[in-house]
Amino acid sequence: MPAPKKYNDELRERATRLAVEARRDPASAVGAIRRIAGQLGVHPEALRTWVKKAETDGGDRPGTTSSDAERLAALEREVRELRRANQILKSAASFFAAELDRPSR
Repeated sequence: MPAPKKYNDELRERATRLAVEARRDPASAVGAIRRIAGQLGVHPEALRTWVKKAETDGGDRPGTTSSDAERLAALEREVRELRRANQILKSAASFFAAELDRPSR
């Protein structure tokens, strides 16, 4: 179960938008994230992570997008479940095969 969100989605979107716009302007690019985080009462590393994610999702930065990461996580969960099911089926098959090999009374 994920931890509860410390910041609401509206604040995240607003802070991210402000930081991305400030970083585009060369005059305010240096220290933009730290300055905006301080103004909004957000931890600078949280804002940096949000900006990085927004830039990746927008195609401005190379990396795995959020939708791709979610799909990958879902596929990995499915693979784990299928491997577990296969292990159970193998155990059941070997159990019943052993039953067939036993001499009946």
